[in-house]
Amino acid sequence: MMIRNHSIKWGVVLAALLFSVSWSLRADLGHNEALRLRQEGKILSFEKILGAALKRYPGALLLESDLEQRKKDIFIYELEILTTSGVVRELKINANDGQIIKDQVDD
Repeated sequence: MMIRNHSIKWGVVLAALLFSVSWSLRADLGHNEALRLRQEGKILSFEKILGAALKRYPGALLLESDLEQRKKDIFIYELEILTTSGVVRELKINANDGQIIKDQVDD
């Protein structure tokens, strides 16, 4: 019984550690960091990222945007847009190459 309690405790500690590591890898980056990454050629310009979204949803309005770092050199723009039909959509776009990774109705 004593071994089981220790394994449960270590499981909780491990889960908390993995959550905190994954949370830190998904931190939003500020505009200064985004500018630096753009100048270094690590990410595309925001105009190109927004262009990918507007190509899919012409006439849409940008409501919100965030740049997140997922791994060392993988950056994702998360855009929230309002389509001309009145639907709010969340797009995740690879900031390195402009490919749309995810497109869903925002809850």
